[in-house]
Amino acid sequence: MYMNENLFIDFLNSKEILWLGINFQKARFTKQGFDFSQEILQHYFHDWNLMIINDQKKYDIRMSFRKPVMQYDLSQVTKINKSIRASKAICQHIDIKDVLTDETICAYMPTLSYPTNTKYALSILVESFDSSTKTAALWIVIVKTDTGEVTLCEKFLKSPSGLGARNYWARTFYNLLYDIKSASFLRWENMVQNQIDANQAQTDINK
Repeated sequence: MYMNENLFIDFLNSKEILWLGINFQKARFTKQGFDFSQEILQHYFHDWNLMIINDQKKYDIRMSFRKPVMQYDLSQVTKINKSIRASKAICQHIDIKDVLTDETICAYMPTLSYPTNTKYALSILVESFDSSTKTAALWIVIVKTDTGEVTLCEKFLKSPSGLGARNYWARTFYNLLYDIKSASFLRWENMVQNQIDANQAQTDINK
C-alpha cells in the first residue's frame, strides 16, 4: 500500500470525486475461465464498466468514499481497454513476474491524462482474474488530476461468485467497494490521524 498523507488529507476534505472506471491495461487472465476471443474479452471490459455506472445503488462509490458528489468519465479506460490484446492478456497461469507493486502503480498513473473538472479521481486497476485460485487482484487508485500523482493505492484480493462470467467476476468489484465502505476507508482515515498525532507529539517534544 502507498499513501501520500498530505494529499490524502486534502482528498478527505474534497466533496467531489471523479470515477474513471476499471482499467484492464495491466491485467492478466488465466486461460481456464477466460478462453475468449478478442471481441468477447473486450465486450466484458465494456460491460463491467457500464455496470457500475448503471447500478450506482449497488456499486455505491459515493458511500464507499464518503463523497456527496460523483462525476464519471470513462473515456480514458474505454480507449485503454480497446487497445488490449487477448493473446497477451490471457495466459496459462498467473506468474509472479506479472504481480504489480506500489512502485509500478505510482510510475504508471502519471503517464495517463486526466480530466481536471475535479481535484481527485478514482479508478480500479485490475491486476489479475485467476480462475484456478478463484481470486481477483484489484488495485484501488486515487490520483490528483492535475499531476497524475498517486494519492493512495492499495491492492485487494477478492473472491468471485455468481452465475456466468460477467456476474461471477462482477461480484469482486461489489466486494471491494463494500470492504472500503465498511472497513478500509476508516482504516485509511485512522492512519492519517495517527500520523498527525505523531507529528504533533514530536513538535511538542521539540519545543
